[in-house]
Amino acid sequence: MSRFYATTPIYYANGKPHIGHAYCTTVTDAATRFHRLLGDETYFCTGTDEHGQKVQESAEKRGITPQQHVDELQASFRDLWPTLNIEPDQFIRTTEPRHKAVVQRALGQLFEDGLIEKRSFSGWYSTSAERFWTEKDLVDGRCPDTGQEVVWLEEANYFFLMSRFQKPLIEAIETGKMRILPANRANEVLGFLREPLLDLCISRPKSRLSWGIELPFDTDFVTYVWFDALLNYVTAIGGYGAEEDNKAALGDKAAPAGDAGSSFAAWWPNVCHFLGKDILTTHAVYWPTMLMALGLEPPRQYVVTGWWLMADTKMSKSLGNVVDPLSLKDKYGPEVLRWFLLREMAVGQDANFSEAALVKRNNTDLANDLGNLVQRTTAIVHKHFDSQVPALPEGREPSELVESAMALGDYLCGGETTFEETKSAQQIWPVAKTVDELKLHVTLADIMTLVQRLNQVLAQDQPFKTVKTDKDAARVTIYHVLEGIRFAANLLWPALPKTADAILARIGWGEGVLPLSEMSWGELPGGAAVPQGSGLFPRYKLEGDKKPGNQGEKKGGGKAKKASKPKAPEVHIENPIDYEQFMALDLRVGDVLAAEPVKKSKKLLRLEVSLGEMGMRQILAGVAEHLTPEQLVGSKIQVLTNLQPRKLMGMWSQGMMMLAETPEGALVPMRPDGNAPAGSKIA
Repeated sequence: MSRFYATTPIYYANGKPHIGHAYCTTVTDAATRFHRLLGDETYFCTGTDEHGQKVQESAEKRGITPQQHVDELQASFRDLWPTLNIEPDQFIRTTEPRHKAVVQRALGQLFEDGLIEKRSFSGWYSTSAERFWTEKDLVDGRCPDTGQEVVWLEEANYFFLMSRFQKPLIEAIETGKMRILPANRANEVLGFLREPLLDLCISRPKSRLSWGIELPFDTDFVTYVWFDALLNYVTAIGGYGAEEDNKAALGDKAAPAGDAGSSFAAWWPNVCHFLGKDILTTHAVYWPTMLMALGLEPPRQYVVTGWWLMADTKMSKSLGNVVDPLSLKDKYGPEVLRWFLLREMAVGQDANFSEAALVKRNNTDLANDLGNLVQRTTAIVHKHFDSQVPALPEGREPSELVESAMALGDYLCGGETTFEETKSAQQIWPVAKTVDELKLHVTLADIMTLVQRLNQVLAQDQPFKTVKTDKDAARVTIYHVLEGIRFAANLLWPALPKTADAILARIGWGEGVLPLSEMSWGELPGGAAVPQGSGLFPRYKLEGDKKPGNQGEKKGGGKAKKASKPKAPEVHIENPIDYEQFMALDLRVGDVLAAEPVKKSKKLLRLEVSLGEMGMRQILAGVAEHLTPEQLVGSKIQVLTNLQPRKLMGMWSQGMMMLAETPEGALVPMRPDGNAPAGSKIA
């Protein structure tokens, strides 16, 4: 059995959780659940980072001890996760004795091995970032990370000889031994490593900072907060002598050793760190070099998430635009918030947050597509089939559309299928592929294609009508739609755990969620009770929204005066088309969520474009000689959406990006002006 050890950053216990914390933890939870569906043994760890100067200063301002301060703030994180249906296996705190022991053992080994040296040092120190900067690092004389003031410090400190591990680190990234997703973040780290790697100051004198873990070889100093914090990933699974301490502290929640001999040996080769892009350097440079120095393998995989923006601006406390996940969870429910976070942001890219976008995503995906499908289907069962799953009659074959839904469900679960549509023109992938690439927004979009296909089955086969004239035909349709709902709910469980369980119960399935390898179409038992239930997802309307229709209509009676038809000016037009031909073109606003070169092609870039309610499209654009992926990702483009799909370089292009060609031959994207949301029709 394969294993998947998932970690979030341990969040700094000096403030309340915000939407960025909720997003990263939700993604980690969903990825862990997907791996469980794929048959992997999983272990999921999160927690809080509780040492450092900012904690000490905040506690002093409040007139309490640092321990009292972090005890209070860590609870705001620990208590939030269950309310978002997030289920970590372990919540670790860096103030726990088991972790302090690991940090001191690791520091002691590095010191004994001659990899830590004491030096006199001077530099610009940022309290907000808790690190030193060189003069060239500063931006307008301020900390480049936080924008806050820096102070000049001269003092003796201990340094980890990080520079010795620059070449092995580069090799680990270039060979894929240390995998960083998305790929552009790996390039970012390699760019950082093109410059000489400096040694790392890993201590702070107690005269300046007392709230930290003492150096075992010099008790006048405490360790740098990042050196302490990063080692949590090792402590959590029993590394550096923590296995027995973990068993004592966690009981049966401790990471199991399995047949590997130790819990650390079992889980470390399968680690996947989820983190925000703002802490990439500490995780992808400091951390692996520390591990190499300790004789351990670097992390196997990183997943680097983007930022949630408000009107294209990063959320920050100073701007007052930080979103509280508690307020949204309480207003719309945890599953709606989870769904929005997972569907709206492509892992690795930034995304704009708005309550209106959350409401729209709920109304379209959850209320209209998923909730309506379950409600309509079970209503027919209650009315015409005695509230029981109808048994399949002998000798009656399903419609072609039902067969396509069956093939699609089997294909998503990784089963054999000859259903070519899902593998080519629509670029739908088995769940295992997109989960491995951590493209969870694509995974969910593909699963929702099955939900949409089942709604199409109801619309085409019309069992609500045929049940009156050919009840066996209705039995066939309803049985297979119920079975399709079972597949969809099982696949959606990582994103909507409570809803998936509720749906499975609503359709008469009592076995719960199954590994995908055990999913087989036709196992829903005929005659199973289908209980009554209310709607799964209510539709929401934001205050101030106008009712559809009647907008801009003229009030009062009377006939409108017919305008005289203007005479067309005498202009020469090449290849003229009529108005109806123009209206047949479906031009839409698209958000470019990802872009990458197409292998073996000098001209093509592969784009992943969101068209809002129309879903995701893959577009192959011949612009690689004019534009880089970085210039396109995060931008809005104009897309011709109803162009016949075309296969290029073995992949399907499902639309066309509209471009202008300059007199010099350069290609320039036609970008919508303003802030029209993805999917807006260009008229």
